Amino acid sequence: MSEPDGPSRPLWQQVLDDLERRIASGDIAGRFPTDKELTEQYGVSRHTVREAVERLRARGLVDRHRGRGSFLNEARLTQPLGGLYSLFRAVEERGLEQRSEVLALERDRDPEAAARLELPPKAELVRLERLRFAGPEPLALDSVWLPVDIGRHLLEVDFSRTALYDELRDRAGVTLSAVDESLEPIVADDDARRLLRLGPDEALLRVRRLGWRGERPVECRVTLLRGQRFLYTSSWRADDPSGPHADG
Repeated sequence: MSEPDGPSRPLWQQVLDDLERRIASGDIAGRFPTDKELTEQYGVSRHTVREAVERLRARGLVDRHRGRGSFLNEARLTQPLGGLYSLFRAVEERGLEQRSEVLALERDRDPEAAARLELPPKAELVRLERLRFAGPEPLALDSVWLPVDIGRHLLEVDFSRTALYDELRDRAGVTLSAVDESLEPIVADDDARRLLRLGPDEALLRVRRLGWRGERPVECRVTLLRGQRFLYTSSWRADDPSGPHADG
């Protein structure tokens, strides 16, 4: 790995970006490579590798065990920002059992969700609410609203062990073509704290998603994720014209 001509990211940042990509894709699982292995893989100094790995440890992605080496923190799932993802797939790819407790699957009305779906306030929707698990521990509280002409095809589905996007494709012929997503930290209310078994100081991440099929919004989703079990990652390239501009 070498630095290109002109302005560039430090070598440790390049290594860190690639390690995060490999972790998110499942290319690295279980035992984390040693510093020696990483210096050989990336062709950089041990100092550069240690700088990148230390930042992974600070983010809770890697744990060091004396005498045994370093391992991925399997309790946390990672997801790069800016891509369509399935929580079902993210859990399964980490080798954890994926299951859901279905709290609601019904026809419903919700003016806020209807507005986001560009429907009248009293439009009938289909609401799916699930408590999502990764292994034995709860991971997320997930609420989805769908237009009734799409969601009615899913009212008889057992969502305890299947993915919403698979069922949308197979039963309603709907595949998302784009998503808009926002992420914010929030303080959990009593119901969310009880359902998700939150620790006394554990934070929640609220993810709002609007899924599109062509020019039509077809999925309104609000997901509450346990902050200690889920990590979003992001990277930026200096040669990406759509990336942010540095202001110092």
